[in-house]
Amino acid sequence: MVLMLKRIAIVAVALLIVIQFVPKSVFPTSNPPVDETRTLEATAHKLSPGADGILKRSCYDCHSSKTAWPLYSKVAPVSWLLSHDVKEGRREVNFSDWGTFNEKRINRKLTEICEQVQRSEMPLWYYTPMHPDAKLSDSDRKAICAWTQEERQALAAAK
Repeated sequence: MVLMLKRIAIVAVALLIVIQFVPKSVFPTSNPPVDETRTLEATAHKLSPGADGILKRSCYDCHSSKTAWPLYSKVAPVSWLLSHDVKEGRREVNFSDWGTFNEKRINRKLTEICEQVQRSEMPLWYYTPMHPDAKLSDSDRKAICAWTQEERQALAAAK
């Protein structure tokens, strides 16, 4: 039994070493360039400093091209999960490209943002243990939803 456990441990360590050589292009952990004129900060109508700070603290690691990649993001297989989550987060909404969204998409995203933070679906439950500052308080949720409402009203008024 002990010999079997040793063999399993050796295989596991060898596999862990081998997977470190998977090309970084398969699971990238880097940021694309950001055009500052297309960011949420540059294009939003009613982005308050409070809401901006909350979004940067709690959302930008997955929903912008300004991800702060931690040291453990360089180690497979953790890097694969992080790369996947950031890719999916950016696909869903990327605050670095906010200015490229049409009005319909902005309105939909604003509604979804408020709904997801109210239901505690965002940030993801497994993100906050490693990033406790990202955890949203009730007042953070209210501030984000207030901003989304103000932004939708500003968009409607700008028509």
